[in-house]
Amino acid sequence: MTPSPSPSPAAAPSRSPSSSPAPGRLRRALGLPSLRGHGRFVTGNLVDSLGSGMLLPLGLLYFTTARDLSVSAVGAAVTIGQLAALPVVFLAGRFMDRRGPRRVTVVANVVSAVGFLSFLVAAHPWQIACAYLLVQSGVNAYYTAQRTLITRATAAGEARAWFAFTGSLRNVGLGLGAGLAAGMLGLFGTDALGGLVASAAPLYLLAAVCFARVPLGPPAPKEETGGGQATNSGNEAPRTRVHRTRVRRSGGDGAGHYLLLVACNVPFVLAQSMLSVLIALYATRSLGLAAWTASLLLVLNTVMVSLLTSPLTAHVAPAQRRHAVALGYALLAASMPVFAAPALNSPGIPAWPALLVAMVLFSLAEIFYSPAMNELSVTLTPSAARGSRQSLYQLSWALGGITAPALFTLLLDAGALWPWIVQGAACLLALAAVPALRTPTPPGPDEAGADKPDPDEPGPVRNPTSDPTTSPRTAQ
Repeated sequence: MTPSPSPSPAAAPSRSPSSSPAPGRLRRALGLPSLRGHGRFVTGNLVDSLGSGMLLPLGLLYFTTARDLSVSAVGAAVTIGQLAALPVVFLAGRFMDRRGPRRVTVVANVVSAVGFLSFLVAAHPWQIACAYLLVQSGVNAYYTAQRTLITRATAAGEARAWFAFTGSLRNVGLGLGAGLAAGMLGLFGTDALGGLVASAAPLYLLAAVCFARVPLGPPAPKEETGGGQATNSGNEAPRTRVHRTRVRRSGGDGAGHYLLLVACNVPFVLAQSMLSVLIALYATRSLGLAAWTASLLLVLNTVMVSLLTSPLTAHVAPAQRRHAVALGYALLAASMPVFAAPALNSPGIPAWPALLVAMVLFSLAEIFYSPAMNELSVTLTPSAARGSRQSLYQLSWALGGITAPALFTLLLDAGALWPWIVQGAACLLALAAVPALRTPTPPGPDEAGADKPDPDEPGPVRNPTSDPTTSPRTAQ
């Protein structure tokens, strides 16, 4: 006789909790996006950051030791090369609009590989400048396209989870690369620098191969010239008229709104540069601490960002993007007086506890701010994910990274408190501007819907309950 179907449902619950749902529950507890089918994308991100961790901090050391050049000559060559690479963000944006973010990412990694290989033959300052022009061009192009690539390569509703995960992954890769380079230098001294340069280039080529094979979802529908969205509705005229009215209020095609986002990002870019530019000088010159103080603080930051970004983004961060950005800036502003406290010459403020507390606040600010701001950078306006907008956003990172060394060293020379005062004030200004970063509501079928206040829709980022099997889409 045919077996009764009733035992099957009865048996399923006894096995299901301990087998199939367990990985899904663990993934959701850790705040991770669904990784199924994204092996090449994850590998490309990890390999790219591994190469960056190995070589980017060692360029000055390599050229001053292997080429016997002065620090000032190498520093000037590096700065010239990085400045010359600034226009690449706009070229990469235009290329991305025509060919898509995947091709830009592939080309960027190939250019970085060629740039690092050119280190092996660069012997004069002008050649070093050319080598850094190639390396920085690759870096600028990669980050111009990366955020849009994430929205095209991943599933709907998981954008912020993927921004959090790739940020953690990048910190892991940078840490592993830096650790590998430190181990090689510890074993073989500066003789290992040439080998590190030669071995990093294939990593970038491997990343290019991985990204070239990443499947993408369709791009977002193109907007009208005036900033409106194309529609096939029969009542197109009144909807378009309402939307054009709102576009005029927001400033053309949303460029002014997006420029506000770019301006709000600059204080965070400068704060990130503090880790490599200011902390070591402040700890040793102003506080009289050991030189390894900055390294320990950097390790603390790397560990926190690597381990906590995904779970805190999924379970603790505000659902609305601009609220998460505001929380990040509030924590960042709070960390500045704590960093400055040991320099007040007060015997009641020990340096080490203050620096540790300040770095914890600083790291939490990065954890809450980065995924939300990256997602906001591709969703703030209908054209935010296009290359023309992403090039502006990346320009804030490129200019901030170039400006920070001169700015913070000048402020530190003026007094130990000034870098923290200026940076804290900049964070408070950005915090005051964040509420204006509201995602425009798309035009609805009636005029009343078009004028409703913006809900700043975050999308279902928190704790996705199923593994998407449909093709990925672009963030709207």
